[in-house]
Amino acid sequence: MLDLNNITKIFNKGTVNEKVALNNFSLHLNSGDFLTVVGGNGSGKSTMLNIIAGLLNVDNGNIVIDGHDVTRLQEHRRAYLLGRVFQDPMMGTAPHMSIEENLALAMRRGKMRSFRLGNSKTERKVYRDLLAQLNLGLEDRMKTQVGLLSGGQRQALTLLMATLHSPKLLLLDEHTAALDPKTAKTVLELSEQVVGSKQITTIMITHNMKDAIRYGSRLLMMDNGQIVFNATGKEKQQLTARDLLEKFSSLPE
Repeated sequence: MLDLNNITKIFNKGTVNEKVALNNFSLHLNSGDFLTVVGGNGSGKSTMLNIIAGLLNVDNGNIVIDGHDVTRLQEHRRAYLLGRVFQDPMMGTAPHMSIEENLALAMRRGKMRSFRLGNSKTERKVYRDLLAQLNLGLEDRMKTQVGLLSGGQRQALTLLMATLHSPKLLLLDEHTAALDPKTAKTVLELSEQVVGSKQITTIMITHNMKDAIRYGSRLLMMDNGQIVFNATGKEKQQLTARDLLEKFSSLPE
């Protein structure tokens, strides 16, 4: 489903501020994989996601999603393949529009749109049923402006919108970092439920080592633009937060 082949990305090349963000980086994900990624600040995690999404161009290497080479495609040209939930709950939704209107935008993504954003009775029933699956009571607040929702409610709605059309690849960019622990747990459980039910190939970046171990089928640790640890299956299941801390502490300065 995803191949990153020998990706190199250098910021401020040829200057005193030159920074190698990704160094001959390669990654392969099969369809349905749920990858969690940990690493310190500057390890290359966010650069990797931004390159996949098309926000950044690569200096070398190529990107293949579902058999399509998207290396030179602009962000909007590859957006139909991707869903993304950001760290900031304010991103990913239109705050001055209602829950219903936001879902209508997501439903029409990639389709020809008219000037009038109307919803039929049938569409409203679909939205209500989808929202009910979140168990947050949002199905009874479809006329509420999204900007009035809590951070956790917005992230849950953004997750629903990002996966409405079952993207080939879902990018979760520290999507619970700005939430309190209880709300973060709810959103993570919803993420696992949605990803599992739709079998969406997923990359989740997190700073929480327990979450990286608890969720997903595979775990990567990154440092200085490279993969320094890769665990799957039984090895991942047997990992502890202490194990990951020890691996962090053993990394070169």
